[in-house]
Amino acid sequence: MPLVVAANRDEFFRRPTTGAHWWGTDPDVLAGRDELSGGTWMGVTAGQRFAAVTNFRQGTPAAGTLSRGDLPKDFLLSDLSAREYCDAVAARGSEFGGFSLFASDGSELWWISNRSDTGPSIVQPGIHGLSNALLDTPWPKVVDGKAEFAEVATADDGSADPEEYLAVLADTTKAPSRSLPSTGVPRLFEKLLSSRFIRMGSYGTRASTVLRIRADGSIELTERQFGWNGATSTVTHTIASST
Repeated sequence: MPLVVAANRDEFFRRPTTGAHWWGTDPDVLAGRDELSGGTWMGVTAGQRFAAVTNFRQGTPAAGTLSRGDLPKDFLLSDLSAREYCDAVAARGSEFGGFSLFASDGSELWWISNRSDTGPSIVQPGIHGLSNALLDTPWPKVVDGKAEFAEVATADDGSADPEEYLAVLADTTKAPSRSLPSTGVPRLFEKLLSSRFIRMGSYGTRASTVLRIRADGSIELTERQFGWNGATSTVTHTIASST
């Protein structure tokens, strides 16, 4: 499979959100929507364009005049290559709070962060992990998550049960205190935020998403939504092969 993604979205439960759905745009986008600013955190198109964004945790309020959710949204709706788009984003990174962005045009996957000095870079084939830092920063939940993800993905011929990936995302194990990163938030918060699946009262993991783009062009996106009261709902969207 050219691309397999397993990702958690962590956010305040009071922030208005619509889960993964078809937007009815041209090209048509399958993604969740942040109803406050109109952007998204992760999405895909039938043409195999993919994008996702995470915040960069620095312990200070986000600075920037534009919503980071615009970054994946604008790429999915554009016809730029992933490299062209990331180059354009690099020129205006100061307009956003700290972020890391993935963008794939179906041929290449690129990554960029406005907290990195290296500029846009192509993501090489393999297993990668991203939290609220730079790509493959070895936070415990990234290191352990990559290892558990690899166990599922390397045995997946495209027909594995999405529950296997969702189980990886559902891990609530917190990192040992000696292994916590230092991102500028209080130490207790570092501990609570160190698990893959987060529960902090009014803030936590609101969605777990598994995306698989297969070699025949077919796409499957499974999303599990979590409410503040623990309620869950799961939906799977599929895009048939165009070949």
